[in-house]
Amino acid sequence: MSNLALIVPERAADIGGFLVGRLLPFRQKRAVGPFVFIDHMGPAEMGPGENLDVLPHPHIGLSTLTYLFEGAVLHRDSIGSEVEIRPGAVNWMTAGKGVVHSERTPDAVRNSEKVLHGLQIWVALPIEEEEIEPSFTHVEAGDIPQLERDGLKIKLIAGEALGLRSPVPVYSQLYFIEIKASTTQTLHLGDELYGDSGLYILDGAVRSDGNTYAPKQLLVARDSKLCSFEMEAGSTVYVFGGEAFPEARYIDWNLVSSSKERLAEAREDWINQRFTLPPGESDYVPYPGRG
Repeated sequence: MSNLALIVPERAADIGGFLVGRLLPFRQKRAVGPFVFIDHMGPAEMGPGENLDVLPHPHIGLSTLTYLFEGAVLHRDSIGSEVEIRPGAVNWMTAGKGVVHSERTPDAVRNSEKVLHGLQIWVALPIEEEEIEPSFTHVEAGDIPQLERDGLKIKLIAGEALGLRSPVPVYSQLYFIEIKASTTQTLHLGDELYGDSGLYILDGAVRSDGNTYAPKQLLVARDSKLCSFEMEAGSTVYVFGGEAFPEARYIDWNLVSSSKERLAEAREDWINQRFTLPPGESDYVPYPGRG
C-alpha cells in the first residue's frame, strides 16, 4: 500500500492583487500537524513601480513564518517591529491575542526590477498559548542550522528534527526542513520525523511507490514513520509537520482559533477598528464584504 494519503495541487489565490499558489488549507486536509496555511508566493517578476503592498491586516491564535527564496519584504507590525527579510532568513511573528502587520516591497527596490519568491506559512498555537502576548523574532540565514549528507544540503528552518534544533521560537512539536539534492538518491526520513508529515516539491522531481511527482505539489504521508522517497538531482523539497492538536482549528479570513466565538469577537474588533495599526501605517484591509 502506498504511504501517500493525499496529493494536494497548488491552487491559484489572490491576496490583494498578488497571485499566490495555495497549498493549505485543502478541503480534504485542513492541516498538517500544527501547519494550517501555506502559500507559495511567486516567482513574480515585477518592474519599476510594481510592488508588493499587503496593507495592515490582523491575526490571532497563530504564528506566521515567512521564508524567501528571492527578493525582499519589509515587515511592519503593531508591536513596533520593522524588519526587512531576505532569502534564507526567517520572520516569525506570533499573533497570540492579536497583532496587525503589513508586508511591502522595501523602498530601496520599489523603482527597480525585482523578483519575489517564497513561502508564507501559518502555524496554529496550542490552546493554552492562543491568547499570549504578540511577539516577533527575526532569525538571520546564517543562524539556521544545517548539515550536509552525501550530496544533500539540509536546513532545519523551524522546530526540531534530524538531530538539529532551530532558534525560531516555536510553541509546539514541529519541523520545517529544506532539502536540496545535488545527486539523485533515496532518502529514508521515517526514523527522524514524527506526527503528521507533508512534502512540498519546489524544484525537480520526487519519486515514491513507482510514481513521479513534479513541482507545485504537496504530498501528505499516511504515516511519517514510513517516510521514504527518491529525489532527482537538482531537486529542492520542503518537509514539514509535527504533532497535531487534539482540538480542531477554525479559520475566519486571517484569524485562527480553537473557538468560533473567539473568531467572531476578533472579527467584530477588526470591523470596528479596535485593533492597533503598525506605526507609520494609516490604511488597512477591510474585513471581506465590509469594505
